[in-house]
Amino acid sequence: MSHVVIIGCGVVGAAIAYELSQVQGLKITIFDRQPPAQASTGAALGVLMGVISQKIKGKAWQMRQTSIQRYETLIPELETLTNRRIPFNRQGILSLCSEEDNLAAWENLVAIRHSQGWRLEIWEAAKLKDICPQINIEKIIGAVYSPQDRQIDPTALTLALVEAAQDKGVTFKFGVTVLGVPTPEKNTLETPGKCNLVETTEGKIAADWIVIAAGLGSTPLLTQLNQTLNIRPVLGQALQLSLRHSLGNPDFQPAITGNDVHIVPVGGGSYWVGATVEFPTNGDEIPPNLELLESVRQQAIAFCPELATADVIRTWSGLRPRPEGRPAPVIERLPGFSNVLLATGHYRNGVLLAPATARAIREMIIPGNS
Repeated sequence: MSHVVIIGCGVVGAAIAYELSQVQGLKITIFDRQPPAQASTGAALGVLMGVISQKIKGKAWQMRQTSIQRYETLIPELETLTNRRIPFNRQGILSLCSEEDNLAAWENLVAIRHSQGWRLEIWEAAKLKDICPQINIEKIIGAVYSPQDRQIDPTALTLALVEAAQDKGVTFKFGVTVLGVPTPEKNTLETPGKCNLVETTEGKIAADWIVIAAGLGSTPLLTQLNQTLNIRPVLGQALQLSLRHSLGNPDFQPAITGNDVHIVPVGGGSYWVGATVEFPTNGDEIPPNLELLESVRQQAIAFCPELATADVIRTWSGLRPRPEGRPAPVIERLPGFSNVLLATGHYRNGVLLAPATARAIREMIIPGNS
């Protein structure tokens, strides 16, 4: 029986564990020094911008399409297995267009998506105001509505993935730190080596496959393996506002986005608003910039003026893992190693791409079995 060791239990690691748990003949252990759904997963807003993304071909689009399709079956599957409710907004994503937006580019995307079997709609300002009266259309020329995109609670999703994988025999080791992966004596690109051990604070663990899904924790592990994959932190801050009643039509509550600000309904008249994008200026330290968070709140109020009367229930932040000098995410076999796989550096798309990442890792371990 092959033993797969997964390092990292954010939404990506948990999705991989659940996906692999459905393969016969695999023993799976996952390590994380923290409880599940911490770090970038715990800070994410879970807005799944797949169909409405500008990615139209190649791997970037295929992964989005795979994930959006998989979520439709994954959520009811997990809810049945775990008896947990996973907040999953099926009312789509509404992207507001300002005077600076190029509607012709959106029209082109609508045509492409139609040819791919997906729906996108362009709404003029009058239609937008009629359907979503909460939106201030003073500087809005219209909107693009994506009825097949979704929003999900990332923490609830991750905890359900963990529970479902545990029920299928996966071993989770929380509060255990991976110290390193000993390098085989001889390994080159021409003659890949195998890493058969993982060193942890609980001792050495034998492994047939090692999957590094540790986000920002991936870089120090890879440095030990003489690999240079620099994953840097990008801070995101968000806040929860409470109106105690719904904005606009209570029966139509899509996630609203504009100018890279998301307004996410989470029930009970509460809304998540975010997120900032803050890069490190000195080393990897990023103290949260409260002025930037306030500017995000003000942008949300500009879109939906009623939010000015909302109470701030909480604020939070998290670090997103962004690969330096290459596109996100990094999903591949580690060069020079036959059994070390990377599933890391998803930056702002970890929740969106988790199902597709899990499928890709499964295919690398058991080709033709996905």
